[in-house]
Amino acid sequence: MLIFARTYYASALYVTAVNLPQCLLLIFRRCINISSKELAINENIKFKEVRVIGSDGAQLGILPIAKALDIAYAADLDLVNISPNAEPPVCKVMDYGKYRFEQAKREKEQRKNQKIIETKEIRLGLSIDVHDFETKGNHAKRFLEDGNKVKVSIRFRGRELGHPEIGYDTMNRFAEYCKDFCVVEKAAKMEGRNMLMFLAPKTGK
Repeated sequence: MLIFARTYYASALYVTAVNLPQCLLLIFRRCINISSKELAINENIKFKEVRVIGSDGAQLGILPIAKALDIAYAADLDLVNISPNAEPPVCKVMDYGKYRFEQAKREKEQRKNQKIIETKEIRLGLSIDVHDFETKGNHAKRFLEDGNKVKVSIRFRGRELGHPEIGYDTMNRFAEYCKDFCVVEKAAKMEGRNMLMFLAPKTGK
């Protein structure tokens, strides 16, 4: 025995006991309220008339919303309001679940391809020797060349706090050593017992 199930509009679904679960799933999918991209679908579209684009990209013209829904449901697809601010609003017939899945895949791929900028730390000492200074400077150059930022720090211990000028001199020499690869994003500054300086990669490097 056929069960007649009517949606909010003129479209109707005829289901049997065998395919009832699938039809309930279809109704649920069609009535999902789309929030992430502020898109409305199916019965959530409140306009009386919309411009309709078919699933194959064909322009179907300006139609009453009930007729647009009939077209989408006849193709077992969704009616998606892709341009609510247009005059009249534009809707497209599509498989919205598939569209969202493919969109999520594209966004994931884009995030994977985006370069993540990290901040690497280089620690110096007031009495750092030439070899150690150059080694750490070369590390900083490599970090900057890779597109990362560099945080340069000096920890002052005991009586060293009375000689901040030595720290500023060390920081200035370090910035000069790396000048071909960086710009000084934040100049050297005392913060408690630490002196900090931030270097950013030069544009074009």
